[in-house]
Amino acid sequence: MEFRPCIDLHDGQVKQIVGSTLGHSDQEVVENFISEKDSSYYANMFKEDRLTGGHVIMLGSGNEEAALLALKTYPNGLQVGGGIVADNAKKYIDAGATHVIVTSYIFHDGKLDMERLHQLIEAVGKEHIVIDLSCRKRDGKWFVVTDKWTKFSDFEVNQESISYIEQFCDELLIHAVDVEGKRSGMQEELVRDLANWTSIPTTYAGGVRSLEDLQKFKDISNGKLHVTIGSALDIFGGNLHYTDVVNYCK
Repeated sequence: MEFRPCIDLHDGQVKQIVGSTLGHSDQEVVENFISEKDSSYYANMFKEDRLTGGHVIMLGSGNEEAALLALKTYPNGLQVGGGIVADNAKKYIDAGATHVIVTSYIFHDGKLDMERLHQLIEAVGKEHIVIDLSCRKRDGKWFVVTDKWTKFSDFEVNQESISYIEQFCDELLIHAVDVEGKRSGMQEELVRDLANWTSIPTTYAGGVRSLEDLQKFKDISNGKLHVTIGSALDIFGGNLHYTDVVNYCK
């Protein structure tokens, strides 16, 4: 089990927001934390602590400069996602990202678009791709949600679909959308399912808020999954000490 840190960018700033409030014209984005530090500050912190596999996520436009600054600060230490398409993916790999992260680009109009996925593989290679299966529960099943988590796709996340999608990427990233950013505890059922279903490196995101949660996460997943924590960390305005998490996971 590795701790995979995150740098979420919104309007060019490092923020922690409730992801499920993005993309709605009738409600404001809920911001948990806005940093006075830039992306390079956090990238350098993760570099000094030798944390790899962390992700830089561009939430909307106007974040490219901040993302590239983080990659320049910690080359070959971070993944990048948000607005990644086949045409721009190589730029981020060349800038120092180990992987590009995609959801909405390959899941559009509610379906998995294999043509786009193959174009992405052609652009950067399977070994540089992380597929983000951000999901929500509907009718007792997990489904990928896209477009800032506002639209359900027809892609059910289960043993069969994960075995299939793993053929086209190097890692998986799974956001538990209904608990992400809320510091309300993890989706234990999803963690348990992912530990059983996945066979490549997989990072879970959503709701982990204490060292007790981390221990429970490790127990439920048998140490098989990696974990990312955002809003709960003291470096992002929360109560959970970043250094405690780093030391625990090491």
